[in-house]
Amino acid sequence: MAGPLLVAEGDRVAVAARRVMARCDELARVSATSDAIERVYLSAEHARVNRLAAEWMRELGMTARQDAAGNLVGRLDTAGAPDPDAPALVLGSHLDTVPDAGRYDGIVGVLMALEVVRLLRVPRADGDGDGRGFVSPLPFALEVIAFSDEEGTRFGKALLGSSAVAGLWRDDWWTLTDADGMTLREAFVEFGLDPARVGEAARRPAELVGYLEAHIEQGPELDDRGEPLAVVSSIASARRFQLVVTGEARHAGGTPYDRRRDALLGASEAALAVERICRAEHHVIGTVGRLEAYPGAVNVVPGEAHLSLDLRGELDERRDAVWGSIEAELDAIMGRRGLRWQAREVHSAPAVFCAPLLQDVVREGIVSTLPRGGDAPTTLFSPAGHDGMSIGAVTGVGMLFLRNPDGISHHPGESVSTADVALGVRALAESVLQLASDRG
Repeated sequence: MAGPLLVAEGDRVAVAARRVMARCDELARVSATSDAIERVYLSAEHARVNRLAAEWMRELGMTARQDAAGNLVGRLDTAGAPDPDAPALVLGSHLDTVPDAGRYDGIVGVLMALEVVRLLRVPRADGDGDGRGFVSPLPFALEVIAFSDEEGTRFGKALLGSSAVAGLWRDDWWTLTDADGMTLREAFVEFGLDPARVGEAARRPAELVGYLEAHIEQGPELDDRGEPLAVVSSIASARRFQLVVTGEARHAGGTPYDRRRDALLGASEAALAVERICRAEHHVIGTVGRLEAYPGAVNVVPGEAHLSLDLRGELDERRDAVWGSIEAELDAIMGRRGLRWQAREVHSAPAVFCAPLLQDVVREGIVSTLPRGGDAPTTLFSPAGHDGMSIGAVTGVGMLFLRNPDGISHHPGESVSTADVALGVRALAESVLQLASDRG
């Protein structure tokens, strides 16, 4: 079954890409706000996009169900083993968003996965032609998972949906709260889920052949190279911290500079130190995304400042070494300014390396879209996090990146072209076929 097998499918692939783009527009209208895109975990908008995507799955002849954590799972059984427990290759991504989001981050990967199923399915031998009589012609079932909470927007903890699928759910998450004070447990119940059954979402390694995800690149490398697609080698390790700088709040007019212990200035210098240290490192990125001063009055020297730190690296060891350098620099800054500081780690995830076999099949899939004799596909590591970081705990992970003009993401300006989506659909389908061939 080795590719390229879809050379004659050009028209169908082009139609598939146009359908993906139209459905991205349709899902963009499902939002908590009228002037921006926002869909968070366990919300009314989450329920609506799950219902829409479930309809699209059933149109393809797939079964569709919402699992115990709110993820949407579609399945097409293989003709050779119409057993609901037969191993499946999982394709997918996520449907939740950050506030004021673009319309492609995660979403395009789910919709491309559905189009791959459409391209590869075959009529069931005893099918009646009603659109439901289809099976996978491959030696494994095909599943599409629309993960429910990759971003972590509502409760501050990313990858909740995929963590449940990977069997990594932690009981201490139940007390996480949203901006309105609702706990994760309460939101589960309000959504119609049973917190006591969340473990039922977990999958066993024996159930899975692997996981493949298509995603826009959330950076500019492909655009700078003039290339539409890339193989992903790994997903960056990540650590997140909440930092508190403590000084002394005093009158803004009456306190001379040599007596000030200005927490905001210390925090600002810390943010600049993060940039300086990380710019000197290869593939380690640090971001201070939030900085708040207290008491926050215009005529008071800030006595306390809170700042966030998002630290990502291609390798865990380099990321941790950079954090050590940042700690030492913060000690120096705060000592010089007469301030104190403390850090609370709120998230930690190791780097996830894509499985060599799945990297190979994705590479072959991309090669099938290139002119003969062209350059080998680019391989990139992903500084952005993805659901594969969790899924890697139970099965091998492979990823394909699509060009994103100017690399902008988590922003309404996020973009991908219909032509690149068509190449991505073709490459992903060829990757699946290549994996089937390699498995005999």
